[in-house]
Amino acid sequence: MRNLCSLRVNVLYRCFSTSHKKFFSNVSISEVINLKQTGRKVRVKGWVKALRVMKNNIFFDVSDGSSVGKLQVVLSHSEKPTDLSVGSSVKVEGVTNVNPHNNAQPELIASVVDVIGSCDIQNGYPFAPRKTYSPDYIRQFLHLRPRTESFASLLRIRNAASIAVHSYMNSKGFILIHPPMLTSNDCEGAGEVFQVTAYNDNLVTEMLKDGLPEDEAYFDGKAFLTVSGQLHAECVARSISKVYTFGPTFRAENSRSRLHLSEFYMIEPEIAFVESLDDVLLLMEDFLKTIVTSLLNTEAEDIGFLYRNSNMKSTEYLARVLDSPFGILTYDEAFDVICKNVHEFKTRPRKDDGLNKEQELFLVKNNGGCPVFVINWPKEMKPFYMKELVGNSSMVSAVDLLVPRVGELCGGSLRETDPNIIAERLKLMHLEEQLQWYTDLRRFGNVPTGGFGMGFERFLQMLLPVENIKDVIPFPRWPHNCRM
Repeated sequence: MRNLCSLRVNVLYRCFSTSHKKFFSNVSISEVINLKQTGRKVRVKGWVKALRVMKNNIFFDVSDGSSVGKLQVVLSHSEKPTDLSVGSSVKVEGVTNVNPHNNAQPELIASVVDVIGSCDIQNGYPFAPRKTYSPDYIRQFLHLRPRTESFASLLRIRNAASIAVHSYMNSKGFILIHPPMLTSNDCEGAGEVFQVTAYNDNLVTEMLKDGLPEDEAYFDGKAFLTVSGQLHAECVARSISKVYTFGPTFRAENSRSRLHLSEFYMIEPEIAFVESLDDVLLLMEDFLKTIVTSLLNTEAEDIGFLYRNSNMKSTEYLARVLDSPFGILTYDEAFDVICKNVHEFKTRPRKDDGLNKEQELFLVKNNGGCPVFVINWPKEMKPFYMKELVGNSSMVSAVDLLVPRVGELCGGSLRETDPNIIAERLKLMHLEEQLQWYTDLRRFGNVPTGGFGMGFERFLQMLLPVENIKDVIPFPRWPHNCRM
């Protein structure tokens, strides 16, 4: 009998649910805006972005983050909840309409408005409607920054860019691997690493009984946050020929410039059986052009919104990224160009110092705004794993890709294949024991490999009119700032 009653209740519930769904369908605001239907009964949920009290009705704009567009809701004064305000979250049921007096824009004639979460705009809410704020001001409120229209657009573009990266790599036969964030090595050899220790006094005390220093007690050696997934990608590329990583990396660099973060994302493809740097250059160029083209097609609305609300206004400069072959200069040729234009720079160039940001951007400008590959670098300027040029052991087969607005976007190389050369370099760095496994890769069934790394946030800066790299990542970390 109990089972029969339960069955009846379930049937009634399903009937009610089906009937209710036919009456009010849950939809995203982007769907309502794009379909532009009249007379459809819908339910939307979102946040109030603006509110206008008129003589006969109340008008308020709602966004649920599904698109840059906002849906205007029309509500009679008698139906207005007392706690309806800008910033509050709401559930709205009503009938869709197309407003003939407002360029046929869709709107929702509300029958029910429920405030889900009120917003005390008089007591600390930092964003007022119809007011613009500087990125520096908005950055003070990381927990509320996604509520701003510009940052919501950025997050949608960032999501689409991530999908485009994975789609490209999948189409080219690359396998995604997840390298560890905790590692015992410093891939770049520059010492810009964050060391990791256990934050547990009892655990550390227990482990110290083995006689190890406190900073080595947990892993029986020093551990760091990774600066690159490349070395781990090299391991896997010697089994699965084409691999890539896409994950967070960390640099303990004391810089608060508009182009530096302490935590950022890197895309790092690694390919086996690569003997020419040209293969790496071709992949870099095709990858960049394909991803930019994809985003200009799929995210035109959000990208256009960001440009309209910036000083740049136009994406025309991106045409030079897409329409022409990238330039190629050796490091020596690039420095000759710089020396012939020494009057363009604030400080006198020195060949032994490498290329600074001002010089990188000048080389792009000098190439008509088109990206430039700078290849064949002095060995002492580059990490230990890069392959020496044939016939010139002072240079390595390395490349930096310079692009508009940010300068260096990608860095890559052929990897040194000779185990003796690798062992000698590691010995000079006092890393021969720590990275013995890296030498072993060259001793057991080795193949030549090459690859590159691209900073994801710098890519977004190149694509978008965003001046500061801290404004293309949801929760930026930089020296003296690790909030939330």
